[in-house]
Formats: sequence, structure tokens, C-alpha cells
Amino acid sequence: MEIVSGKSEQSIGLEDPIEKYPKPPFNNQSQPWPGLAGRMDPVPDHGEKTYKGSGRLKGRKALITGGDSGMGRAAAIAYAREGADVAINYFPTEEPDAKEVIELIRAAGGKGVAIPGDLREEAFCRKLVEQAVIELGGLDIIVCNAARQQTRASILDLTTEDFDATMKTNIYAPFWIIKAALPYLKPGSAIIGTTSEQAYDPSPDLYDYAQTKAATMNYVKSLARQLGPKGIRVNGVAPGPIWTPLQVSGGASQEKLKKFGGQTVFGRPGQPAELAGIYVQLAESGSSFTTGQIYGASGGAGQP
Repeated sequence: MEIVSGKSEQSIGLEDPIEKYPKPPFNNQSQPWPGLAGRMDPVPDHGEKTYKGSGRLKGRKALITGGDSGMGRAAAIAYAREGADVAINYFPTEEPDAKEVIELIRAAGGKGVAIPGDLREEAFCRKLVEQAVIELGGLDIIVCNAARQQTRASILDLTTEDFDATMKTNIYAPFWIIKAALPYLKPGSAIIGTTSEQAYDPSPDLYDYAQTKAATMNYVKSLARQLGPKGIRVNGVAPGPIWTPLQVSGGASQEKLKKFGGQTVFGRPGQPAELAGIYVQLAESGSSFTTGQIYGASGGAGQP
């Protein structure tokens, strides 16, 4: 093998994960819930300029909640560039981010459908599925990604209203959505839930959020067994500290935000783009024997 400037040909194109993305300390910043990715400093990378598809999801039809930013946005971009048509749900105040995603989906040649609304309402969740089916002409990928995360130093600071909002967004909504979608899902379809390292290593200031992520991990495994005989696969993605609007809109204290992700082996938080490939892998037919699994991307932390 020819050696050029001390580097082998095999090393061309390698990227050092330590230096690939910004590291803490980050500037103090705060936004009203649920926050906008476009106003973050630095702006997260969702794969807008880097993700390249190869037809792995050609002809597929996906519904992604929280598709305006974070892992949902990264998945939406990747799915579109892999050949899928994509419907995204988002909270109405996130319209600026959502418009960008729809433009990216359409630029990739896919059909992009924007469906704003509040997932805490059962009637809307049913309407969401119905509209996605009508506008996409079917449905075979469901990504339950939207989440509410608000830091509270003590359980005494957590109101019943707060607790209820987190449970409805993170747990009730997937229940309502999956239940409404099942009649449309044929063998070969895939359901993906976004859980978290909080499911098995909870932070003391995320009492309610961490519970919902443990429940997400559990419903993934339960549904995988229930729906496997129907040919429907169910899996989950468990991120560690990822740079998303969740953090700057009440999900982390300013002290925690400043050093966010610094505890990982790479000394930085992950970016949504770094998880896009996992969502693609779990949706594509090449992973047909994969169900009931939780795929971690936590920068070196342990798994359940």
C-alpha cells in the first residue's frame, strides 16, 4: 500500500469524532418552550449539508413527530434523501424550523407534509395519523420522537400540570398515535421510539422526563413482541446528550448548559446528524430481523 505524507490511502476521509463538532463551554442562552433550532448558538447540525442518501427507503411513507428539529429533523432529512415521502408534526410555534425541513424534504425529491398541532390532545393525534395517511397515500414508518423536557431541581418544584404535560407529550401521544396508525401498517412496516440514556441513568433534575424515557424503552420491547407476529418491527433509539432545542428551552439549567456534553468520552455533546443513520437503519427492510432493540448513541456511556 502506498503511503502518502505519512497517511495510508485508507485514512482518507476519516473524521476525528473529538474535533468534529463544537465543545463546551457554550454561551448562556434561553428560549421559550419548545424552542427553535435556528436560534441556538451554535446552530445544531441535522445533516442539512452532509447527509447523502442511496435509495434505502425508496417508496416508503413516514410520519415523524417532533420533525422540525433535533433527531426528528435529522431523521426527516435522511428519510427524504433515502427516497421516502415524509410527514412531520411539530408544535405551532416551531413553524420557522418546520418550513426549513419541508423545503429540504422537497428539495430531495420527496413529498413533504407539515402537520402542526398539540400532541397532548388525543383527538389531534388521531387527526394527525389520518391526515398523514391521506396526504402521503399510506403509512409504513412511524417515528415517535417529540418530547417535553423541563428541568426541576426538586420534586417539590414539579407541579401536577408540569407532570401531566410531560406524560401526555412523551407517553400518551405515542400510545394514541400508534393505536391510530396500526390499521394502516402492513407487514414490513416499522415503528421507532426515541428514548434516552435517562431511561437507565436518570438525572436528579429530570424526574418526570426520565420516567417517560424508561416507559418508552419498555413500550418498544412490549410492542415488538405484540406486533412481531404481524410483521411489524418496533425499535428505539437512546441518545445521550444531544444539542437540540430541548436543552435551551428549559430542559437544562444554565450551569448545566454551559458544560453540556463535556462528560462524554469525546468531550462534547452529540449532534442530531450523528443519529440520522440509526433511524434509517431501523426503518429499512435490510434490518428485517431487528425488533425490540434499543440502539444507543450516548458518547461512551453505558447501555441498559
